[in-house]
Amino acid sequence: MSNSKSLGPAFNRLWLAFSSARLGDGLMAAAAPLLAISLTKDTVLIALSGAMYLLPWLFFAIAIGTLVDRIDRRRTLFGVAIFRALVAIAVAVMIVTATINIYLLLLATFLIGTADVFNDTALQSLIPTILDKEKIERGNSRFQISDTVLQQFIGVPVGSVLFVLSAFVPFGLNAIGFVVAAIMIVLIPRKHIAKLEVAADRPGFRAQLVEGIQFLWNDKKILRLVVVTALIGFGFNIAGATMVLFLTDTLQVPKASYGLVLLVGGVGALLGALLAPRASKRFGRGTVLALSISFTGIFELLMGFAPNVLTYVLVSFGGGFAIAGWNVLLMSVYHSLIPNEVFGRVHGTRRTLVWGLMPIGAYIGGLVAKIDLRLPFYIGGVFSVAIALVSFAFIVRLGNQSVSENVVDA
Repeated sequence: MSNSKSLGPAFNRLWLAFSSARLGDGLMAAAAPLLAISLTKDTVLIALSGAMYLLPWLFFAIAIGTLVDRIDRRRTLFGVAIFRALVAIAVAVMIVTATINIYLLLLATFLIGTADVFNDTALQSLIPTILDKEKIERGNSRFQISDTVLQQFIGVPVGSVLFVLSAFVPFGLNAIGFVVAAIMIVLIPRKHIAKLEVAADRPGFRAQLVEGIQFLWNDKKILRLVVVTALIGFGFNIAGATMVLFLTDTLQVPKASYGLVLLVGGVGALLGALLAPRASKRFGRGTVLALSISFTGIFELLMGFAPNVLTYVLVSFGGGFAIAGWNVLLMSVYHSLIPNEVFGRVHGTRRTLVWGLMPIGAYIGGLVAKIDLRLPFYIGGVFSVAIALVSFAFIVRLGNQSVSENVVDA
């Protein structure tokens, strides 16, 4: 593959598909919680409206990861995009016909979350087949930047305004975004993603599923990283479970401005994604990883102490900056250490642990929010900071080891 700065036509089309979908996701990321609080004020149901998106990772991720290692990943991404478009259209129709309720919204969220298990697993499995290892950090940074700019800069603030003007519009536009994504996926030439050859005598589905679980279980360093990430994510979801109520009720943020408040965190995330590869080269991937996740937890805690909206957005800027750096470099670690032929299964297994705990955290956050809407931030923030600090030296070592693996394989 060329050493030029270009990441290639296959990557660019995959990135454009991702970007189109993320713009639509941003619209729905603002509209869905606003729709939820318009349907109920029950903090547990509101927390579940976010948790239902993550719950499929607990139920299906390992099986879906195995499927992704056995089937055409490009066709998987196409089918998922069409399915999500249909679900978004269904929600829009239910809003227009006044037949939507909180339970139908929970169901729609669960279906979209299930589709996203396929989407994320197939996408992450494709990246190492398209990019050489020395370009992985740049590719992951590009995805993180698009995620931030299109979802948080544009989608979220526009979505909150559109929801106030006409509640069904963000969901309709979300559907269009996924149709465009499906078209871009079709345009990726098969020759660019044909690196992974499927053996004619490959094991059966069950055997491959077990193989993926065993790989993760036997690699104690990756397993420990997964457990650490799962526990920190658990804390984050306690903290953020009822954020929409905290902002609209405690800090008195108007619904139309809800997305604008989240936008500041997006600015921080953009800078974090841009600087992560440079910081990794200068200070070491492991050091930047450990600092990023530690500061993310600190900022989560500080959000609960925010006396007003201005303080909140300043803290969320720092949180966005830190978590984006973590996201970029963490995926680079996994892409470096996990063989691509088992990546889907291992990715599904680790996400079962990481994202499977998140709905439980969100449920706990919803329960404690009944006492005080600041309490989830206090509990989740302290828990996440503690796990990050205990694991600091380990994250530094493993992050730096993944860079050494790149050098060996180059």
